[in-house]
Amino acid sequence: MVTMTSRTPDADGHTVSPDAGALVVDRRSGKMGVVMRHVGPYVQLRPPRGGREWDVPPKDVRPPTPAEELSAKVAVANRRWGR
Repeated sequence: MVTMTSRTPDADGHTVSPDAGALVVDRRSGKMGVVMRHVGPYVQLRPPRGGREWDVPPKDVRPPTPAEELSAKVAVANRRWGR
């Protein structure tokens, strides 16, 4: 399932990394990914349609725009239907 959980500041004002399953964009490459887990200082992302995971510092992820989120969901649905 692809969902979006926006990053919010904690009580100290630090940015909290998105939860597993959240759809985010890697600011460094512009690639979209689903948060799989947090490993050490990194967030591990996987392409929404599946594939190899990559590590991103939490400061380098951002929520997708509505258009980016819709595009990712359509790509996942198309893959399910073999398109």
